[in-house]
Amino acid sequence: MTDYLLLFLSAFIAATVLPFYSEAWLYLLLQDAEGLAQIVTPVLVAGSGNVLGACVNWWLGRSLLRFADRRWFYFTPAQIDRAQTQFQRYGHWTLLFSWLPVVGDPLTLIAGLLRVPFGRFVLLVAAGKLARYAVVAWLAV
Repeated sequence: MTDYLLLFLSAFIAATVLPFYSEAWLYLLLQDAEGLAQIVTPVLVAGSGNVLGACVNWWLGRSLLRFADRRWFYFTPAQIDRAQTQFQRYGHWTLLFSWLPVVGDPLTLIAGLLRVPFGRFVLLVAAGKLARYAVVAWLAV
């Protein structure tokens, strides 16, 4: 149980803007996996933590926009406009790539800033992130 909790937490942290990786922990857990349940359960635990972390980013993006007029606000109006243009150009489907290192986490934050509907956000992010963990599981076993 402790292994799953650590896996969930590592996947959650990895999905936030903090630099962290959960694939190695999942890979190690799956080294001794015997049977489908011992493979699927860790993938679902890691995927759940990672999607929940992405949801925190979405919420932060959505909530922070009200502070756009403050001096300490990280994004300039020009950056927000540019992100919105790029996001509209490629569409919501880009959220399938939220699992990518470096660009994935900011992508989920920008989705919140641009008010992507939460249901669509969760479906696309979950599909991409679970697919990534499924590939890690396939490589591990």
